Amino acid sequence: MAIDFDNLEVVNNEQAKRFEVKLGNDVATVEYQLTGSVITFTHTEVPPAYEGRGIAGKMAKVALEYAKEHDLKVLPLCPYIKAYILHHPEYKSIAYG
Repeated sequence: MAIDFDNLEVVNNEQAKRFEVKLGNDVATVEYQLTGSVITFTHTEVPPAYEGRGIAGKMAKVALEYAKEHDLKVLPLCPYIKAYILHHPEYKSIAYG
């Protein structure tokens, strides 16, 4: 099955506490913890076979938009999410640190 990288669907799997993209038998994820009005992003992972295709960036954008829409403050413990925020100033107002 071919994967359409331009139209990947990012899903918030609330039970697993992660945003995810299904890639055939693999899954790319942005893991989080939700404590009150703070969402802490702890880890981003894309399977090696799918790195460099913009998947992490797409997940980061969806995760940060979710935080904005739900009036959550973001604690970016994950280095990828922290770097994404630095390069996308529209999210600095919702981020700690």
